[in-house]
Amino acid sequence: MNLNKASLIEETSKTLGGSKTDAEKVVVGIFDKIVETLKSGYEVSIAGFGIFSVKDRAARQARNPRTGELVQVAATKVVKFRPSKTLKETVKPH
Repeated sequence: MNLNKASLIEETSKTLGGSKTDAEKVVVGIFDKIVETLKSGYEVSIAGFGIFSVKDRAARQARNPRTGELVQVAATKVVKFRPSKTLKETVKPH
């Protein structure tokens, strides 16, 4: 089973024993708070899961794969995720 936003809301509704509308408010609220925190430049650390952070990626030159031409890529910010040891151990095949 793949987990997307709709199925996450469905599973949250089952866990809470409430309506899908209430579950959607919870799920959307969590995502909104994570985004807001990252946008403010802070990390989001969830024990047993991992750490979301924003890193600066410096400007650089890259090569256009079609033409081979060098192009300038602007500096940007990227979201990084560092899984916790617990998550790594849980997912790792034994």
